Amino acid sequence: MTVVTAAQFAPTRNKANNLTAIERLVKAATRQGAEVVLFPEYSSWFPGQLSEQVSGNAEALDGPFVAAMSRLASQYKVTIAAGMLETVPDSDPRPYNTVVSVGPGGTLLACYRKVHLYDAFGSEESRWIRPGPLDQEPLFEHSGLIFGIQTCYDLRFPELSRLRSAAGASVLLVPAQWVPGPSKELHWTTLLRARAIENTAYVVAADHGPPAGIGLSAIYDPAGACIDSLFEPTGLATGTLTLEHIQGVRSENPALKMRRIDLPATAPRA
Repeated sequence: MTVVTAAQFAPTRNKANNLTAIERLVKAATRQGAEVVLFPEYSSWFPGQLSEQVSGNAEALDGPFVAAMSRLASQYKVTIAAGMLETVPDSDPRPYNTVVSVGPGGTLLACYRKVHLYDAFGSEESRWIRPGPLDQEPLFEHSGLIFGIQTCYDLRFPELSRLRSAAGASVLLVPAQWVPGPSKELHWTTLLRARAIENTAYVVAADHGPPAGIGLSAIYDPAGACIDSLFEPTGLATGTLTLEHIQGVRSENPALKMRRIDLPATAPRA
């Protein structure tokens, strides 16, 4: 049994204020018994709209943001996953859009660099952010549950969630900055539920609060039921996750075992 919280807030350009908000939410989450706390994409720094400023506000994994997450994880005896801008020392000025997970001992458990960049709905994330490598396997274990990480726009690509599931993940963590717009709330809730149902896995999603995100941070169970969802701009969605519930759902619906991975990549011509 693991208590997991999706923590929602609106990151800004002020790194100190972001850390203050993160600590306040970690403290509140642990008071509710949380053992794993997920924060949104770009939790370290976010300007409202991406620009050339992202490169100057990126940090290395041994920089102050990860150090702060390690301190909070150690102080509150909790695992923290949060989004950041990760600097890369080469000729390309674009940083990675990275999610780090830090355990209660303060050690880095997993790191994921976003693969699918948000070049859609009028946005062009790839102009400022570089895509992560394809050979990542960002997984970590807690109390028998395997957590797999993906980020925001990745949610629209079911094969990535399936890769996490095939690698053993029973919980999918989805930090996001889900941009508001027509039908975007429908897309968000539908895709979160779909990724849970098709992988018979828990889905834990933490979004930015308004105005940069739609909010609606939530936790879905392996059958697609919403355990908790947040409707306030800032706050917590919390749920208790158990391996037994996953096993029960997968016993009734053994879809993962019934996958036909031998299907051709393209349909044969008639």
